[in-house]
Amino acid sequence: MQLDPEEQAIVDAVAAFVDKEVKPKVQEIEHANEYPTEFIEQMKQMGIFGLAIPEPYGDVKVSTPCYSRVTEELARGWMSLAGAMGGHTVVSKLLVDYGTEEQKEKYLPRMATGELRTTMALTEPGGGSDLQAMRTVAKRDDDEYVINGSKTWITNARKAGMIALLCKTDPDAQPAHKGISILLVEKVPGFEVSKDLPKLGYKGVESCELSFTDARVPADALLGGKEGVGFSQMMRGLEIGRIQVASRATGVARAAFDDALRYAQERESMGKPIWQHQAVGNLLAMMGTKLTAGRTLLWNAAEAYDGGGRSDMEAGMAKLFCSEMAMEVALDAIRVHGGYGYSTEFDVERYFRDAPLMIVGEGTNEIQQNVIVRQLVQRGGLE
Repeated sequence: MQLDPEEQAIVDAVAAFVDKEVKPKVQEIEHANEYPTEFIEQMKQMGIFGLAIPEPYGDVKVSTPCYSRVTEELARGWMSLAGAMGGHTVVSKLLVDYGTEEQKEKYLPRMATGELRTTMALTEPGGGSDLQAMRTVAKRDDDEYVINGSKTWITNARKAGMIALLCKTDPDAQPAHKGISILLVEKVPGFEVSKDLPKLGYKGVESCELSFTDARVPADALLGGKEGVGFSQMMRGLEIGRIQVASRATGVARAAFDDALRYAQERESMGKPIWQHQAVGNLLAMMGTKLTAGRTLLWNAAEAYDGGGRSDMEAGMAKLFCSEMAMEVALDAIRVHGGYGYSTEFDVERYFRDAPLMIVGEGTNEIQQNVIVRQLVQRGGLE
């Protein structure tokens, strides 16, 4: 995939940041589960949090293929850095596509600089993938909404200054999705980040439970000023979200492959580099092939998204394949490293801990397959 020179320069700058700043420090920070404040500040300065925000609100809006490449580079250094801007990008797209002019002016300029960081809140403790069964309710009370309910697995919840909350404004609506809206919720009384969730990987950035107890927000917090369209708005937002997750997975797989390929040339066994042993060479060949196939699906999805039409099938295919591929490549990287792959002194163990998130995050892969087959039927197959 070829980018124009300006966008390629952005990708190259992020790659240089990863190689020079992130990789030398990430192991210590990740193992300590420390918030990556220094890296986040550098990302702000580079304009990374504004990549999805156009003028006049932002300065460096890029194409989705470029955004995908930037995400891949960040994840190549540390997947958590790409996660720190994932939900923020979805909220940016929601505001750009559906926000009122007042909402855009209020939030987007500060979001573009990273001064204001945002995230989205969909999943509930008892709901999982069934978003239409959510129990978080926002009832209209004159010129306010009163919110009650809870959300879980919300990334960046403590650091975010605003959350795009998916909730029911009409619990009795039939079908259920017609009663769902999005509220732009700031840290108001009654809104509490109640718990940080411990995780296998995806360290550094927080994933939290949220609780809302009679939390009041003004009526103009309703995204686009219209009730009952939040489900369709968020489904469009999740298209870029799933492209972002596929990009993260591709970055993790690329890091694992690069480390394995380098190690296989440096490590010798029985008088020759281990890549020359067929068992190891075959692993590397398949890893490289899977990575190339995943990137092709990812770039196809990114281009489809910029085409303006529905891209849920393309985004779903990319998310499904790239996340499964990342898990396989990360495990094979451990095989190539042998016993050292199990050591915390090498980065491959981190890739193996980070990769599963992309399988279950932003809609499980089982849900992706449902999305894909419905679209295959509706579109009459593949073109």
